[in-house]
Amino acid sequence: MAKTTQTSSWMATTLHLICCCLLISNIVAVSRDNFKTCDQSGFCKRHRAVPSGESPYVILMDSLKIQATNVQVQLLNTKNNVRLLLELYGLQENTARLKINELNPIKPRFEIPIGDVLVGEPKQQGIKIIDKNDQSVTFGLENNKVVLTSKPFRVDFFTEGDHVVGVNAQGLLKFEHLRTKPGWFHRVGTGIYSWFSEPFREPKPAEPDNQEKPEGEENKEDDEAEEENKEEEVAAETQDQQSEEPNLWEESFKGFADSKPNGPASVGMDIGFPGFEHVYGIPEHAESLALKSTKDTDPYRLFNLDVFEYELYNPMALYGSVPLMIAHNEKRTVGIYWNNAAETWIDIRSNVADKTFLSKVADLVKGSSDIPQTDTHWFSESGIIDLFIMMGPSPKQVFKQYAILTGTTPLPPLFAIAYHQCRWNYNDQDDVKNVDANMDKFQIPYDVIWLDIEHTDGKRYFTWEKDKFSHPEDMINNVASRGRKMVTIVDPHLKKDDNFGVYADCKNHDLTVKNKDGGEYEGWCWPGSSIWPDFLNPAIRKWWASKFAYDQYKGSTSDLYIWNDMNEPSVFNGPEITFHKDVKHFGGWENRDIHNLYGMYVHHATGEGIKLRSNNEQRPFVLSRAFFAGSQRSGAIWTGDNMGEWSHLKVSNPMILSLNLVGITFSGADIGGFFRNPEPELIARWYQAAAFQPFFRAHAHLDTKRREPYLLDERLMKVSRDAIRTRYTFLPFWYTLYYLGERDGGPLVMPLWVEYPEDKSTFQMDDQYLLGTSILVKPITEAGGIGTTVYFPGQNEIWYDILTQETYKGGASTYINAALEKIPVFQRGGSIIPRKMRIRRSSGLMHNDPFTFVVCLDKKGEAEGDVYVDEYDSFKYKSGKFILKKLTFKDNVFESSAADPSGKLDTKEWIERIVIVGYPHQPKAATLKSGKGTLVSLDTVYDSKTKTVTVRKPGINIADDFTIKLS
Repeated sequence: MAKTTQTSSWMATTLHLICCCLLISNIVAVSRDNFKTCDQSGFCKRHRAVPSGESPYVILMDSLKIQATNVQVQLLNTKNNVRLLLELYGLQENTARLKINELNPIKPRFEIPIGDVLVGEPKQQGIKIIDKNDQSVTFGLENNKVVLTSKPFRVDFFTEGDHVVGVNAQGLLKFEHLRTKPGWFHRVGTGIYSWFSEPFREPKPAEPDNQEKPEGEENKEDDEAEEENKEEEVAAETQDQQSEEPNLWEESFKGFADSKPNGPASVGMDIGFPGFEHVYGIPEHAESLALKSTKDTDPYRLFNLDVFEYELYNPMALYGSVPLMIAHNEKRTVGIYWNNAAETWIDIRSNVADKTFLSKVADLVKGSSDIPQTDTHWFSESGIIDLFIMMGPSPKQVFKQYAILTGTTPLPPLFAIAYHQCRWNYNDQDDVKNVDANMDKFQIPYDVIWLDIEHTDGKRYFTWEKDKFSHPEDMINNVASRGRKMVTIVDPHLKKDDNFGVYADCKNHDLTVKNKDGGEYEGWCWPGSSIWPDFLNPAIRKWWASKFAYDQYKGSTSDLYIWNDMNEPSVFNGPEITFHKDVKHFGGWENRDIHNLYGMYVHHATGEGIKLRSNNEQRPFVLSRAFFAGSQRSGAIWTGDNMGEWSHLKVSNPMILSLNLVGITFSGADIGGFFRNPEPELIARWYQAAAFQPFFRAHAHLDTKRREPYLLDERLMKVSRDAIRTRYTFLPFWYTLYYLGERDGGPLVMPLWVEYPEDKSTFQMDDQYLLGTSILVKPITEAGGIGTTVYFPGQNEIWYDILTQETYKGGASTYINAALEKIPVFQRGGSIIPRKMRIRRSSGLMHNDPFTFVVCLDKKGEAEGDVYVDEYDSFKYKSGKFILKKLTFKDNVFESSAADPSGKLDTKEWIERIVIVGYPHQPKAATLKSGKGTLVSLDTVYDSKTKTVTVRKPGINIADDFTIKLS
């Protein structure tokens, strides 16, 4: 453990023992007792106890204000007379926004600043009244309708005549208004006031917006309204105190006291999906892709936590949170995004749509038979209700609608999507040198070697352990000489040591998170006693970014990149191993308000630092463990401290699919599992699966046996090496997918229903998936597996085995033999995949290598695809230095043409071969025609068994337009 320089020897020993004990507990297993259940959370219990169908909220129709792009109206809680303000916005791209806040809060409630999660203020669109009466009002939004119903309050969304989302249809809205904590005298006084006044009070509706006021009357009415609101607040507080429950102003968990100076402030509401049986999203959970009913379990929890050796198939919170849910059926897809950074729980139930309500709006509904419905109940500890409704109607349109709100994953540098070799910890410079040399000796390509916390001087980040890493620049340069990079870990906790420059700077400039009393918040993590910078403050994020400059981070070079771990944040001696909820952040906000944002801010600030050190010329790579909506804009994440067990390999597939559905596309799981010593067969099968997942890294715990791939026995080493090499041959395809993902949004790996939305058999399928739209993957995830049943989608489609070119018909399941040397992967008929087939030490040595285009024909004898090329590490592609080609094969002609003529790039990359699979006969000739108009005859080779034509050495530059005609 860390050395201490500013504490007494006994304190150093104590901290050392504590950290060691915590480390040992990590190795054994997760203790669920460290983490709350719903019954141990006051606000969770209160919201789950709200009775269905008894909503006290009504719309005050006379307060309705209609503007060009939004609607405002007041909601009244008839039980306590507290008024809320509802705002409904029409947004571009078939999206709506619903906000509910207190009308007159005693202080502002937290709202996530624009630009942090949302990339900007969403662009609004026209909204118009279609119908209005005393009980409801109907608005039109593009092809959609929104119905606001007064009593009881509910909001319903219709698209193309179908009821797709119902808000507060179950009447579970609960909005705990802010109040001051009453003393004994206040309780008695307000109780007497309430006893006399409440029987005679009636809510006074607000004046209509368009009613003219007599001159001089505005101030009088404002004064009257303010006085009435004060009376209502007194009455509300009185009624609340009369039925006050425990845990409203303070609660405890495992000996930790959580003070609540603002009292109960939670918000919650039910959201139903009529017509939908399946919902997805709300990661991160080690769970199936299709979310399960929580009738007999806790709700799904979103609260970023450091959970060691997490359990599978339960709704416990993990390292990250994205409050986005997608509902899909064979007809359409819709999504909702709950824009709240506080601890959040979500209940899920199956139901039948409300026929009574549907009959009232029969003119808006097609059909009248019973339809299924999924009901969800969302509740957060604080903040406001800020709900985005994305009405598709297709899966890809929902992805685009969400990407417009929170952004897409920027194109990573090429090395970042290649193979990463990591361990806690490579011991010293000689260890790094030996691993690097052995990867070359056994001809295993890799791009990045990582250093965990032991490389630092006593867990002081931005430093090096002087005895073991005495010449870090030489070490990095040696690795970089073969086109490779290094990554070091930089966590957000800073060791309390006045001789540690980063800590001293943070302390001296008062940049730290504060405890509830305003002093410096102190906790324990790997260095022992630690503090945390307050990343909620934009100025502190800039300060953090400045620390990655070469003159600040001594020993770093342009070939060194960064890993942010423990940024949930992890606090070993904190409640649930994280911050106390009453910790204070910039602006006076408590951690309970912003908790799920902290890791995202760390991730973002680190990425900015990597960009700044190169004057914004170098693309960053930063891996983060914690994340939130919008984290995709900062880089990669991984699924945390998994285990070396077959079950964890299996669950990695739905976990990564779920992350991709909610925009966290650059994601992966530790190959082999972080904890324990996996059997060699599991390691090999994990390499095969991970080779077809977006982030490709092996990692292992300090106390596990060394398991670099060259240490496996010869057969398993070759299996693992083949999987890694296969990844490298597909890098041009991956790189193209990442570019298109940045441009358009949407997942890189996705469940089959995204591409085949009408195929109900795929709706719960999460053990196989698509890479883009062209590659089908079914990993082997069972010990001793020698085959598996693969479902090939698409009734009229053909699928080709990427190794044997054997064909399979779509719309059917087929058993595929898959001995240890094989992973079942198939290319879709009708697709063209760019690949590079030469074996190199790293992707950095592949930049100028030639392309192979693999063309798999559909039943019409046609195919299409894309290939994207740029400088692979700079931002110059944003100013036009790139090539994007459209590839087609039709009527016996292969064509490469500019898909985006604005892109221009000088490159040495050229076309080495074109492989056409599914071609019925040996062509008589192949003729190349380039943009210069010259005709060149090319050699071809035909394999009659696989019906494959190989066109050899066209030799043309990737930047040129050309055609090749077979005859």
